[in-house]
Amino acid sequence: MRVRSVIYHWWMVLWTIPFFAVSCSNDPKDIKAIADRFDAMKSNKVDGVRLIWSSEGRTRAELKAPMMVQNNGAKPPYVEMAKGVFVQFYDDSLKPESSVSARYGRYFETENNVLLKDSVVIHSKKGESLMTEELVWNDKQRKFLTEKFVKITTPTQIIYGYGMESNEDFTNYRIKNVKGVIQVKKEEIPAN
Repeated sequence: MRVRSVIYHWWMVLWTIPFFAVSCSNDPKDIKAIADRFDAMKSNKVDGVRLIWSSEGRTRAELKAPMMVQNNGAKPPYVEMAKGVFVQFYDDSLKPESSVSARYGRYFETENNVLLKDSVVIHSKKGESLMTEELVWNDKQRKFLTEKFVKITTPTQIIYGYGMESNEDFTNYRIKNVKGVIQVKKEEIPAN
C-alpha cells in the first residue's frame, strides 16, 4: 500500500509540472519592459550640477560637475561623476581655502567618502599644490587620504612620495613614504 501511495504522489507531481510551466509563462517583451522600468528607478542622471555643502550653519564647500549619475542599485549606493569634478572649500568668511579637481569622482553617501581618480590636483591658499592619481575625501573626518604616488609643490621645494594624509584646506599634510625632496627657487618651479 505504501509503494502505491508513493507512486501516486510522484505521478501527481509529474502531471502538475507541465500545467504550472504553461500557465505561468510571460511574454519576454513584457519582462524586459518591467526590468527596464525597475532599472530606471535605480539610477538618475543630472547634467550641470552645482552643490553646496554646509554644516553647523556655514558653507564649507561647493561642488561642480558636468554630469552626475546616481546608482541606488549598487551595494553600497553611490553617485558617479564620470566627466570630472571640481570642489572649492571655504573658510568661515566664505573665502576660498583650497580646491580639488579630478577627471572622475564617486560619492558614497553612506560612508561620507568621495573617491577621486585620474589627474587629481589640490591647490591651497598658501600656493601649495598636490598631484596624484587617486584620492579619498572623507567628509566626516574632513581629510584627504591616498596610498598612491604624490607630488607636492611648495614655493621652495618639490616633494615626491607614496601615501599622504591632509586636512581639507591642505595646510597640514603628512607624506607616509617620502622618496625625494628637491629644493628650488620659486621662479624655477615648473608650471602645472
